Amino acid sequence: MKALSSIQNPEIKKLRLLFQKTKERKKHSLFVIEGEREIEKALKGGYLLESVFIHKAAEHSFELIISQSKVSNVFLLASSIFERLSIRSGSEKIIAIAQSKTHKLEDLILNESSIILVIEAPEKPGNIGAIFRTAAAAKMDAVIVANPKTDFYNPNSIRSSLGSIFLIPSAIGDSLEVISFLKKKSICIATAAIHPEAINYNDFDYSTPCAIIMGTESSGLDSLWLKKTDQNLIIPMDKDIDSLNLSVSAGILMYEAQRKNKQFE
Repeated sequence: MKALSSIQNPEIKKLRLLFQKTKERKKHSLFVIEGEREIEKALKGGYLLESVFIHKAAEHSFELIISQSKVSNVFLLASSIFERLSIRSGSEKIIAIAQSKTHKLEDLILNESSIILVIEAPEKPGNIGAIFRTAAAAKMDAVIVANPKTDFYNPNSIRSSLGSIFLIPSAIGDSLEVISFLKKKSICIATAAIHPEAINYNDFDYSTPCAIIMGTESSGLDSLWLKKTDQNLIIPMDKDIDSLNLSVSAGILMYEAQRKNKQFE
C-alpha cells in the first residue's frame, strides 16, 4: 500500500479525470466506483479493478476487497486529498478504478423465458441508475440501452443504482441494431406508448421471451419502435397528469411482467 500526499500525483490526476470526463473513461476503457457496497457488487458482476484508493482513517477496513479483487495498485490517501476527490461527501472511504465492459448485443445470453427491459435515449444518469436498481430487484434477465445520451459509467448512474448496474446483464446499441436483435431472437416487443391501439398494461400477457421498451419522458419512443412493436401499452393515470417518471413507469411494467410470469410466487 503506497501513501500519496499530493493532489498533483499522476495517479490522483488520472482518478480525477475519470471521475469528471466521459471522454477519458471511453478513451481508456476505465471508470470510477465509489463505495464499499458498489465495489463489492462490481466484483460480483465480474468487473476487474485496476487500482484502489483508501481513506487513511480506513487503512485496514478493506482487506477482503483487496484480497478478492487481487488488485496490486493500492493507494492510501490523506483525509484532505480523499475528500477533494470524493463525490459522496465523506460517506465512503474507498474508491476504485475498474475496467469497462464492451456491452455488445451479441454477448447477451438469453433464453425463451427471458424478460428484458429496453430504455431508449435515456439522458439523466440518476434515472438510469434507478432503473437498473429496480430491474435487478425485479429479476429482469437483461437491460438494453438504445441510443444512449449519457455515458453508461457515469458516476451518478452508478451511485443511484447502488451498484446494481453491475449485477444485471446489459448491452448497448442503436435502435435499429436492438430491433434487429430482438426480431432475430423472436422476442415479443411491447412498447410503452400512447397509441390508438394501445392496451392497458395489466391486460397484456407478457408471454416470454418479451422485451419491454421505454422511451423518454419528454418525447417518448422513436417512430422506429412504433412500426416494429407487437403491442403498445399504456399506464392509466389521472387526466391532469401527462406522464410518469421514467424509472417509475419502467418499474410498474417490469413488476407486472414478472407477476404475470409468476416470478415472485
